[in-house]
Amino acid sequence: MPIGEFCNREVVFATRKTSITEAAQLMRQHHVGDLVVVDETDGKRVPVGIVTDRDIVIEIIAKSLDLNDFTVGDIMSPQLVSVQDDEGVFETIRLMRAKGIRRIPVVNQAGGLEGIVSADDILDLQAEEMAELAKVAPREQERETQTRRY
Repeated sequence: MPIGEFCNREVVFATRKTSITEAAQLMRQHHVGDLVVVDETDGKRVPVGIVTDRDIVIEIIAKSLDLNDFTVGDIMSPQLVSVQDDEGVFETIRLMRAKGIRRIPVVNQAGGLEGIVSADDILDLQAEEMAELAKVAPREQERETQTRRY
């Protein structure tokens, strides 16, 4: 299955100039632990980084720095890893594992933001698939019983 068919298309995003307070408020309002940081050009959102609630804690709060002195662009993860929307789920898992990341933006062929997927999203999908697979054996036994009446 292409990751683009499965990803969350309701991406909460910020720009590099978004204040830390506004970023935290967006996370709270939308019940998310991260924001995709985008540059907006020609009506297209191009992901350039990610900022997490952990980034805010580790980079600013734990150091007792003034929130007003920083923006999202100052603390975002600068080495963005993204995945093309036509990439498979397994390939996406391998990329996330290789890069040690739990969340990954999904982009289209032009590099525009299409969605985001997290390790938890993939675990939910796989649990659902395994639950369906677990139903095969009992169904097979039922079918055999009905077709082979002794």
